[in-house]
Amino acid sequence: MNVTTPTWTKCCRHIALAAIAAGCATLHAQNEPSPVPGGFPGLLAGYLAPREMPNSLALVPPVPPVDSSALLLDQEISRRSFELRDSARWALAKSDADLSFPHAAGTFSCALGAPISEAAAPRLYTLLRRTLTDLGGSTYAAKVHYNRARPFTWNKEPICTPQDMEMLAKDGSYPSGHTAAGWGWALILAEVSPAQGDAILKRGLSFGESRNVCNAHWHSDVVQARSVAAGVVARLHVQNDFRADLDAAKAELVAMRSKGLKPDRDCAAEAGALAVLPSLAQ
Repeated sequence: MNVTTPTWTKCCRHIALAAIAAGCATLHAQNEPSPVPGGFPGLLAGYLAPREMPNSLALVPPVPPVDSSALLLDQEISRRSFELRDSARWALAKSDADLSFPHAAGTFSCALGAPISEAAAPRLYTLLRRTLTDLGGSTYAAKVHYNRARPFTWNKEPICTPQDMEMLAKDGSYPSGHTAAGWGWALILAEVSPAQGDAILKRGLSFGESRNVCNAHWHSDVVQARSVAAGVVARLHVQNDFRADLDAAKAELVAMRSKGLKPDRDCAAEAGALAVLPSLAQ
């Protein structure tokens, strides 16, 4: 596995082990988080044990049936995405597809108005890494059950991460693990910084749409993944170690703002990319 570009196909069978390991992990009360055992190279153990995960198969409706209006919408949005190939929005979607750290930590930096890095905010950084495991893994009950073919297998068009095409073709499309991660992060960060909530949630929506732009997921894959993510975030709030990291992340953000630390991404370029086409579904 290329650790710099983890994908749920390669990681899913190890997420349960990571979640179990999380049950044995304890966090110090200091600002620096204690080491958390990794369930797979590039991943940290999540906060939730497998038995604590919401059941995505119970949360999402069946895959849109043949000849349904929902499937026609999926196909239409897929076709609309073709015009974005090689645009600035395509480049942002490619960046959003990379869930490796430290890269992924900066996804919401512009929306938050502050940097997100291990050096600047170690507890927030750990919070994002651990919830990535929970959020991505939560989609697999439905993914495995439906084993939906991805749009590029239907339209025969390129994806923004061609190195993943063979692997993704064997991985269920419904619901989207990337979208679940991005929407879950948006919900968590909106709680960390309520004043930036609208911008954070808007970026969370665009993060999911990046999967449509990439030609890696159908529209309904993205929409239904948000329900799964919401269920995970709700469940996380009864975990003591999650709440401790959440409170520490809020304190870290206050400290960063007092120091005037700025986002670690090119926010003008990001805004320009998002303005290319605000929403494929409109």
